[in-house]
Amino acid sequence: MMKRKLLALSISALLLPAAGSVLAQAGKISGDVVKIAVLTDMSGVYSDLGGKGSVLAAEMAIEDFKASAKPKFKIELVSADHQNKADVGSNKVREWYDTQGVDMVTDVLNSAVALAVAKVTTEKNKIMLNAGAASTRLTNEDCAPNNVVHYVYDTYALANGPGKAVTKQGKDTWFFLTADYAFGASLEKDTTDAVKASGGKVLGSVKHPLNASDFSSFLLQAQASKAKVVGLANAGGDTINSIKAANEFGLTKNQTIVGLLTTIIDIHALGLPTTQGMMFTEGYYWNLNNETRDWSRKFFSKHKKMPSMLHAGTYSAVTTYLKAVQATGSDDTATVMKQMRATPINDIFAKGGKIREDGRMVHDMYLVEVKKPAESKEPWDYYHIKQVIPGDQAFQPMALSRCPAVAKK
Repeated sequence: MMKRKLLALSISALLLPAAGSVLAQAGKISGDVVKIAVLTDMSGVYSDLGGKGSVLAAEMAIEDFKASAKPKFKIELVSADHQNKADVGSNKVREWYDTQGVDMVTDVLNSAVALAVAKVTTEKNKIMLNAGAASTRLTNEDCAPNNVVHYVYDTYALANGPGKAVTKQGKDTWFFLTADYAFGASLEKDTTDAVKASGGKVLGSVKHPLNASDFSSFLLQAQASKAKVVGLANAGGDTINSIKAANEFGLTKNQTIVGLLTTIIDIHALGLPTTQGMMFTEGYYWNLNNETRDWSRKFFSKHKKMPSMLHAGTYSAVTTYLKAVQATGSDDTATVMKQMRATPINDIFAKGGKIREDGRMVHDMYLVEVKKPAESKEPWDYYHIKQVIPGDQAFQPMALSRCPAVAKK
């Protein structure tokens, strides 16, 4: 009997150090390396909105974090062009997770790509901080709040400001030009809801392919509708080309063009004479305060363009992730996600930002109006801030959530 007790004690003594080692490793950073990936459109219709600017923003976030936090772990960054193809994007992310040790992927510009990448990210139990895709499906029907954060904007927030403000000005009949995939459909639906809630009507819509080469037939339908407002449920190069064509066809003489996902990059490409008076929702403006001006001018010195809200959001997303890793001493997905949800986000992009239980990062948005040429004081000084939209008003309220993970609670 005594021999059995001694044997049991000996085995326990041998096992205890091993168990302690496993527990210690659970809180550590795997390989002492945190690996971040930027998946974006490098060469297509959205490349100016994200693209190389998003990679630069991630690089700047890593540089600034290293300078301030002086982490003991290494940080590596990789990037790739998803070519606006869901299969290309999801295959690249799967490769990153399986063979390259990537912990977090960000930007993910294009809703179809983001929805596919979210599934792979959940399957592999990694983290996606989506900065570029807009479809509200990411926090509703296809939510994955244990792995996916919708960080910068979504179609609800983009639609809400101009849909209500423009309609209340008496421009109460709308016609949509809509990009024919998940993003466009979501943006048209959310704007339609905002217009109707404000007493307006939608007279019709027409879908166009991504990166359309000719908008003439679509604009003729918009013109024939005699709607007071033509809403552009598209983005990037499609928005720029739609507005150019609308001016060439003379639509702007009798109809108001509203770009529902318009950024400062688009305004710069088109010029103030073409865009003056346009109203839309933005998530970031470089000329908002001293902090945004300092960071944006640093970005401009390297990129030769002011940052879009996506670029500023990517910087913020990478910073938020790295702060959570530093605070917990771990790159474990559940640990890092819990820390990010518990910590307010205060940086150049958001003040008092918070990640909700459905994965939505809630922060203030801005209803802007494009200045007249005479009102602009310097290059890239393009906006009047007409309204600060508090985060809890800008984004879909939790009461309307269709996220199954939230509904189950």
